[in-house]
Amino acid sequence: MDVVSGDERGTTERVLTLLGLLQQRQVWTGPELADRLGVTTRTVRRDVERLRTLGYPVHAGQGVGGGYRLGPGQDLPPLLLDDEEAIAVVASLLAGAGGAVAGEAALRALTKLDRVLPTRLRHEVRALSVSVESFGAGRAPVDPEVLMTLARACRDEVEAGFGYPSGGEVRRRRVEPYRLVVSDRRWYLLAYDLDRDDWRSFRADRMSEVSARTWRFRPRAAPDAAAYVQEGVASRAYPHQARFLVHAPADTVRAQVPASAAVVRPRGSELCEVLSGAGSLDFVLVHVLLLGHDFEVLDPPELGRRCRALADRLLSAGAAIPPGPDTEES
Repeated sequence: MDVVSGDERGTTERVLTLLGLLQQRQVWTGPELADRLGVTTRTVRRDVERLRTLGYPVHAGQGVGGGYRLGPGQDLPPLLLDDEEAIAVVASLLAGAGGAVAGEAALRALTKLDRVLPTRLRHEVRALSVSVESFGAGRAPVDPEVLMTLARACRDEVEAGFGYPSGGEVRRRRVEPYRLVVSDRRWYLLAYDLDRDDWRSFRADRMSEVSARTWRFRPRAAPDAAAYVQEGVASRAYPHQARFLVHAPADTVRAQVPASAAVVRPRGSELCEVLSGAGSLDFVLVHVLLLGHDFEVLDPPELGRRCRALADRLLSAGAAIPPGPDTEES
């Protein structure tokens, strides 16, 4: 067991205090820092070198107007936050993660801060976060506490439970949470459903009474979280699924179709496969038609027959109008 001496603890505390001072003001002279820390300017120089070793880019200027300045670096070193700054950062992330402004990055940052946030600050963060709201269309709102509970369960690999509507009633689900996935509209949890013995995705805004248990689990081999959830949202959730080969680059089609409406996979540089679902085959067929690209039906075979029926209807609808000068007659 390593024992940290009092001198080492004093040096660490002093270096952290020095870092906090450098983050508060643009430039400090050596004598100013020495006076604040109660040490000599030589000790300040040594502590500055310690910060540089840790990855903090502390620059030293000479002459009039010179001094020590904390600048940007290639990597992002740890930040030193006081209580008020920590409360403001976490509350802002909590308010944004469940709404339409922030997304997955906000929740990742929250789970990192959650590890080190002192217990004495948690109630202040919660009180401040509920006072912030957003407006406008966007992602379905989710209680930030729900997201944090699920994020902790994913991070700590512990089982989670929640109420979820199924067949007209709310049933309790027991899961091994794997990842939270955010789309342009909603938050989803990819988890292994222990009662159904299979992977499932759940909408976070439909959950109730979310809780994390203390029972730990060993992670299973999991599918790609984002791809699994996107395919489920765009296709498996509907009674009818369809696949098309579209004669356009995948990036072009992705710009035309929301990620929650279809999965677009490249097939070389000039073709792509589009997987989508809908309540009726005619509906999904019309949407692909309106993309404005040539396409072929891959699945299901019935969709090929719907194409011909739709073509006959379109020809019939335009039969009464005489061909214009730009119309090519076959």
